Amino acid sequence: MPAPPPLIPPVTTWGRRRVLLLNTTFEPLTALSLRRAVVLVVCGKAEVVHGDPAGMVVHSATSSVVIPSVIRLSSYVRVPYRGRVPLTRAGLMHRDRYRCAYCGGRAETIDHVIPRSRGGQHTWQNCVACCAKCNHRKADKMLAELGWRLRVVPTAPRGPHWRLLAGVVDADPLWLPYLGEPAA
Repeated sequence: MPAPPPLIPPVTTWGRRRVLLLNTTFEPLTALSLRRAVVLVVCGKAEVVHGDPAGMVVHSATSSVVIPSVIRLSSYVRVPYRGRVPLTRAGLMHRDRYRCAYCGGRAETIDHVIPRSRGGQHTWQNCVACCAKCNHRKADKMLAELGWRLRVVPTAPRGPHWRLLAGVVDADPLWLPYLGEPAA
């Protein structure tokens, strides 16, 4: 009689899944790991605002906890001064909604509007998301030399959620009402 196939444990999202942490005032603070969020809920330091859309639940010997998507702290935490939002690739792509600043296509790269070879700075006001085709065609030329214009003038992002979202690639759509963005 052949041996039964080994049981393969189900793939869990403990390591990859992120949960939005809100202050008691519903101000977004950070994105935590799923494990840390469940610990905060179980210890009574946070409450679940939105559970997992699939309705998943974690069970222990004595209790059950809904897998959270958004949690809120039970007591207020004072947030220290927040400086400028650092310019990162993920943050820039999020600001430009993954659209090319020149043609509106799907952005894959970052382009300096005034090329660095011509004195352009690496700042929020000079960097835009760009598709590979437009980036290659533009090369180190100025927009006036090509007769191109920007679809939107690049600006530095504002708001407390930008620092949070710059590092999170796959933000849950349930987070949008708490980040000050339209839910569309």
